[in-house]
Amino acid sequence: MPASRRLPDSVRQMSSADGTRQLLQWGSSMLGAGLLAAILLQAFLGGFSPTGASTNTGWFALIIALMCIPFGGLLLTLGVAKWFRNRALSRRG
Repeated sequence: MPASRRLPDSVRQMSSADGTRQLLQWGSSMLGAGLLAAILLQAFLGGFSPTGASTNTGWFALIIALMCIPFGGLLLTLGVAKWFRNRALSRRG
């Protein structure tokens, strides 16, 4: 491997504390909370129709689901991508 392609030791050490673990934890937690809210909305809180939820608590669950599912999915996707990148970098170095 050419010297220009080799990673410095500081970059290799930094990759172990680059936030990948936190992205995976928070992304999966947020996605799980959103999915739980959606399941509760359908099963116990009256469901929803094209005009929205049928109860006040159902509206709250719908808002939680619509916020947590996309954002948690993005965080989880970023965490998985960083995990694959770190794995590939550790195999090269």
